[in-house]
Amino acid sequence: MIDKIAWLHLQNGSVLSARSRGKDCFYFPGGKRETGETDTQALVREIKEELTVTLDPTTLRYVGTFEAQAYGHAAGVMVRMTCYLAQYEGQLEPAAEIEEIAWLTYQDRHRVSAVDQIIFDWLRERQLLAD
Repeated sequence: MIDKIAWLHLQNGSVLSARSRGKDCFYFPGGKRETGETDTQALVREIKEELTVTLDPTTLRYVGTFEAQAYGHAAGVMVRMTCYLAQYEGQLEPAAEIEEIAWLTYQDRHRVSAVDQIIFDWLRERQLLAD
């Protein structure tokens, strides 16, 4: 099981997604916790590294935890994605391994990993993601 943490940032029926250099799939910004890190610490660090913005930890709100086959891994390797909403300060810009950021709607579901597709469905069911 690959344990990851992700930031769901919604705006006008779209959700922020990122694509790493050399990859063809988009995913929600975030990553893996380092030893001893809390969810908050890991998410704030990962988002600063990937998108150059600072999440406000006082606004962090748990959304849910989702599991699916891990993208690009052998069959049976699963990913568990713990998702949060949060406000931020700064200008969103791709950094580190991130080549591109994009605002995706439900029409873009085919462009994201399996676990992100489950989250896309969940967001759409709650009318948070536009068709």
